[in-house]
Amino acid sequence: MADVPEPDISPELFAALAADPLAAQLGIVLEQVSPGYARATMTVGPAHLNAAGTAHGGATMALLDVVHAAVSNSHGTLAVAQDVHTEFLSPGRPGDVLVAEGTELHRSARTAVYRIEARASDHRLVATALARVFRLGTPWELPGDDEVVAMTAPPPVPPTMQLSQVEQPLPTPGEGTNPSGAVPPPDELR
Repeated sequence: MADVPEPDISPELFAALAADPLAAQLGIVLEQVSPGYARATMTVGPAHLNAAGTAHGGATMALLDVVHAAVSNSHGTLAVAQDVHTEFLSPGRPGDVLVAEGTELHRSARTAVYRIEARASDHRLVATALARVFRLGTPWELPGDDEVVAMTAPPPVPPTMQLSQVEQPLPTPGEGTNPSGAVPPPDELR
C-alpha cells in the first residue's frame, strides 16, 4: 500500500490494541502498528468459509476492522468507528494468508479517515475499505512509568466459544425447510 512509517508505537499501546478477543478467535494477528499505519494477517481456514467455499465476507470484514481499530488508535487517542464502506473485489480462498494494511488519509482533532486493503498471498486485492472514526480526545489509559504491569497475551478463548467446523449434511431443497412440505414454484415458473 504505502511506505511503513517509523517508529512503531509503544509496546503498551500495541498490547492494548492487540488484545482483541474476536481477533484471537478468528486467528487474526496484529503484526505492526505505527502512527497512521497498521498491518494484520489472517489465514483462511475452514471456519472462515461461506457456503460457496470462499472466505466469508464477515471474516474478511473482521480482518479489515481489526486493522481499522489499530490504525485509528495508533496516535494514542481513543477513536471509535463511525462508518466503514467495504468493497469485496476477489474471493479469499482456503489456505490464503490475507494481509490487511491500513493507512491514514486524513486526521483532524475530532475525525479521521483511513484506507484499508486486504490482499491474498498471490497479491490479489481481496477487499478494500474506506473508514471514518470519531476521535474522542481521550488518551488511552496505559500503564505509566511508575506502574509495573505484566503485558501478556490475551486470555485463551474458552472452549465453548472456539470456532470449529460443523460437520452436518447439507439439507436438500424442500426437505425440512418448510413445515408444510416443498414449496411449489410460483405460477410464472410453471
